[in-house]
Amino acid sequence: MKYISRALEEVFLRLNKQFPALLVTGPRQVGKTTMLQKLMAEENIGRTYVSLDDLVERQMAKNDPAMFFQIHKPPLFIDEVQYAPELFPYIKIWVDKNHNPGDFWLTGSQIFKLMRGVQESLAGRVALLQMLPLSQQEILGSPTVPFEINLNTLIEREKIIKPSGTPEIYHRIFNGGMPALISGQYTDRRVVYSSYINTYINRDVKELSGTISSLKFMNFITAAASLTGQMVNYKTIAENCEIDQTTAESWLNILETIGIIFYLHPYSNNVLKRTVKTPKLYFYDTGLACYLTKWSDADTIMCGAMNGALLENFTVSEIVKSYYNSGREPFVYYYRDKDTKEIDLIIESNGTLFPIEIKKTATPDIKLTRVFNVIDKSPLKRGTGVILCTAEKLSAFDNNNLIAPIGLI
Repeated sequence: MKYISRALEEVFLRLNKQFPALLVTGPRQVGKTTMLQKLMAEENIGRTYVSLDDLVERQMAKNDPAMFFQIHKPPLFIDEVQYAPELFPYIKIWVDKNHNPGDFWLTGSQIFKLMRGVQESLAGRVALLQMLPLSQQEILGSPTVPFEINLNTLIEREKIIKPSGTPEIYHRIFNGGMPALISGQYTDRRVVYSSYINTYINRDVKELSGTISSLKFMNFITAAASLTGQMVNYKTIAENCEIDQTTAESWLNILETIGIIFYLHPYSNNVLKRTVKTPKLYFYDTGLACYLTKWSDADTIMCGAMNGALLENFTVSEIVKSYYNSGREPFVYYYRDKDTKEIDLIIESNGTLFPIEIKKTATPDIKLTRVFNVIDKSPLKRGTGVILCTAEKLSAFDNNNLIAPIGLI
């Protein structure tokens, strides 16, 4: 099996020289353990590896954390640490006493913002990183940088990234970013995604919510995938899979916690009072979304009813990954007001708003940029806008509005 270098390696090693504890969170099977075991072998200092998927180790960690640390002394790599939040206070005590950079490497299959105990116990002591399914930058081996709407930056990226037409983009959407498939370890994507849902997602959902009907949950996650790129509607999802709205909201929260979906929240401020309040739903892995919505191949998606929604999902998730893979948090939103004016994506950076429209066209019309005017009333400055589309070359309408291939993200 080919190991695909991860963008987070460089960020992790840099932070390992500064922080006594580092926590890498993200969905299961995206390569957290593989990356850290590779780095552990390269550092060659005798770091101990312990997985809390091991029920014996987990029981000791939960019931007798003091004994756990008597047996397993730093430098230590604890995998799936979310199973034993009881360890966090003991890690805090060790860190405060010893101050050794890199003593604790931790992974968790829950997004760190939503993990119990981390914020309270390890605030200021732990470097938090989020690993997601492989980005296109990682798959193609191109340099990982946060996506920014800057003409000179995009010109430089165009020099090193091979152009990709519409069919290629939809093949990337269909293939997704699960390392087991991209690396060639497995070739049957249906079996991989089916096993992923049954083995990991189902198990983690039951861990967080108690007993659930596997059939109802499968219907639920399929209903969620069919609404990707849309504003969240608990009523529609609930009706589609015969559960109540409270359960639908709870299960979506769990999918967010285990890193399957994420929300894009609407941009608003005191001046823009007519904006909607409902977030939009996206999947981190478009391959999983395609599997759930039963698309058989990339060409069918390209011509199908969800081609626009999946293209938007792919583009937004790639931009989000470009920030997390650089160790930065993305400040991204969408805009929609009660007059139904909508901007697909807004990146906020250094007090400036950069509006983005995402379209399945190689020849966008300048009319698409008119909606960017709605954020002129914002107290923040409006920056350069861009139409991200299936064009093969970077170009521009004018100084304030660019046309950029989605492949440059």
